[in-house]
Amino acid sequence: MSDRLYHRYHSLAPEIVPCHFNDCADIKLPLELINEMPELKENPFHQKVLQVFSEDKQNNMSFNDFLNMFSILSDLTPQHLKAHYAFKVYDFNSDDFICQSDVEVMLAKLTGDELSDEEVQLVCNKVMEEGDLDGDGKLSFTDFEYMITRAPDFMR
Repeated sequence: MSDRLYHRYHSLAPEIVPCHFNDCADIKLPLELINEMPELKENPFHQKVLQVFSEDKQNNMSFNDFLNMFSILSDLTPQHLKAHYAFKVYDFNSDDFICQSDVEVMLAKLTGDELSDEEVQLVCNKVMEEGDLDGDGKLSFTDFEYMITRAPDFMR
């Protein structure tokens, strides 16, 4: 898989990335180039996905970051690891919790703002009611993991 992905990475910027893999950890591509990939363009969370997997936090992605991003999509990836990254993607304000504002952003991205304010509030309340185990008004990773184990289709 890594050979195929390396060739995809190379094809995004052949003038920057060498043709053959040779520890190119210092080579980084701008996220704008990676964002043009069809697999990401169609994803409503593409910007946050790129942000989560870009370790330098400066809008660049190394091949290792790129490999990690695509590895998470593999059926062979353990569910707890998929859950870890899904949590990071849904934590839009990056406070290590999923709060009501994160759920609102998630719903807007998924529905294209087609829900009324009342419907959004109803969904947010239901998510918190179902997932907030300790009653603090936000989902910790433990809460999130518990919630998605009750919805097996979530991680497919």
